[in-house]
Amino acid sequence: MKYRKLDASGDYQFGNGGADFWKDQPEAVAQAVQTRLFLFLGEWFLDSREGMTWKTEVLGVRTANTRDPAIRRRVLGTTGVKAITAYSSNLNRDTRAFSVDTLTLDTVYGAATVPGVNF
Repeated sequence: MKYRKLDASGDYQFGNGGADFWKDQPEAVAQAVQTRLFLFLGEWFLDSREGMTWKTEVLGVRTANTRDPAIRRRVLGTTGVKAITAYSSNLNRDTRAFSVDTLTLDTVYGAATVPGVNF
């Protein structure tokens, strides 16, 4: 698996040749998971059926029973993910914020940690 790295701002990295890519590394899979989670359903113009169901299964009203299974399903559907080894999320009702605090994976290349996802 070859995956272009993201910089600190979340933009593609350019100008460093091969150093701008993850190649057959757990970080490639972790970044693929992260970018798949940040893609909202219907956002991609080439396939409007692709994306995370944030508005209906995670952030919507009465989603307590669907939010974590929806995220897990999306993560497990990512190329290179073998299993989720640790997962925790948090819903702060006072601030109306949702976050995936812990997401650790077993990938085809080894263990990987996905940076926090906050909404």
